Amino acid sequence: MNLSDKIKGGLYGVAVGDALGGTTEFLTRKEIERKHGYLTEMIGGGVWELEPGEVTDDTMMTLCVAEGILARPEDPMTAIGDQFLAWYRLDPKDIGNIIRRVLGTYQGNWFEAAFLADQDMGQSAGNGSLMRCLPVGLSYPRLSDIEQVSRLQSKMTHYDERCYEACVIYNRIVYRLLQQESLQHALEAEITNTPYAYVLTGDPNCEPSGFVVHTMNWAIHILAHTQSFAEVVQQAANLGGDSDTIGAIAGGLAGVYYGFDGIPRRYSDQILIKERLDRTAERIVQLRKSYNS
Repeated sequence: MNLSDKIKGGLYGVAVGDALGGTTEFLTRKEIERKHGYLTEMIGGGVWELEPGEVTDDTMMTLCVAEGILARPEDPMTAIGDQFLAWYRLDPKDIGNIIRRVLGTYQGNWFEAAFLADQDMGQSAGNGSLMRCLPVGLSYPRLSDIEQVSRLQSKMTHYDERCYEACVIYNRIVYRLLQQESLQHALEAEITNTPYAYVLTGDPNCEPSGFVVHTMNWAIHILAHTQSFAEVVQQAANLGGDSDTIGAIAGGLAGVYYGFDGIPRRYSDQILIKERLDRTAERIVQLRKSYNS
């Protein structure tokens, strides 16, 4: 599988997991079962009244990170921030509380805005920086750059160290998958000596909530116990809770591993912003090539 297929698969994986899980966000598993049985199709609806194939903040902020990196890969934070603010001004229907607070109070210093949001809200350990971090792992060939930018893009909105630690772990897995390692080996190599290690073999034993630790637990658990891209996003969607974000995070890694060709066409063809995903994926491929020229 070539690099282009993995990069495109990663971006589409985020979008598909997001769009499928958006239907069941905030529902319980029993409510999902009563309403949908076991959800396998992208039907829209849900709390955000989505169109089939419509994505939420998970995918849109992922694209903000990608486009910021593409604009200025050597120092992308200002460009990423500009993308965040431009998206925020469009008044998106779905935006997390922490991110809304930071973007609404930003006055020129991202880290200060994140710190103040953490102080005002009592915590900032949400999953909003993890959900958007995949483009960092896709864009940079050097692990040191991946780790640095993963931390910085997280700290722009989420002051809690558990958030940027999760982003680093996530993108280290992406790095391994782009080196053609198996998903199981990549997970074991990066998760074994972390607080998430137990979910490789056991149940997460937590709610599928927006707390970054819970989200990471469920995403890793699903990835470790499935055999196809479709299984990954379907399991995430049928969790309920913060299902769109868990689906986006797990779907991103699954998309990198299985590649774009491993995503069922009934999913990828239905995504409403597929032209934008295609363009972004191609630009990331060209950026990667520029590092080798």
